[in-house]
Amino acid sequence: MTENKAYRRGVGVMLLNADRKVWVGRRIDRTDEAWQMPQGGIDEGEQPWVTAQRELEEETGIKPHLVERLSECPERLRYELPEELQGRLWGGKWRGQEHDWFLCRFLGRESDIDIATAHPEFDAWKWVEPSSLPDLIVPFKRDLYRQLIDQFREHLGLP
Repeated sequence: MTENKAYRRGVGVMLLNADRKVWVGRRIDRTDEAWQMPQGGIDEGEQPWVTAQRELEEETGIKPHLVERLSECPERLRYELPEELQGRLWGGKWRGQEHDWFLCRFLGRESDIDIATAHPEFDAWKWVEPSSLPDLIVPFKRDLYRQLIDQFREHLGLP
């Protein structure tokens, strides 16, 4: 996809444990059961993989040396915010986000995960089957999560 200023650039991380389950966190800023994988914006001059490692540590406490990069999406994936959110989030500057996505393996222990970070984004976390991801995320990101499952199908052990 080409660069588009209407979309905020960012990254996302699909983190797998040894059982090929995916890490998700429950958003601290929502009243519904909205779970998601770690994601965040790219800082000026920052490379996507460096951003992915930084965001993962900022959101989960997982240090970069505890993560093995397995694959990445060959193209950036986008989602659009619902109209009612477009004017409220990010000062109304963006209509959605466009992410580089990385598939990674978690090499640490569960005790290495700490969501009580300096600026917490999640109030709970769990490992889930990849096929359940679209049902856990907010509706406007479901298609993106389905694309990720298709993209990483081989690594996830799916037919």
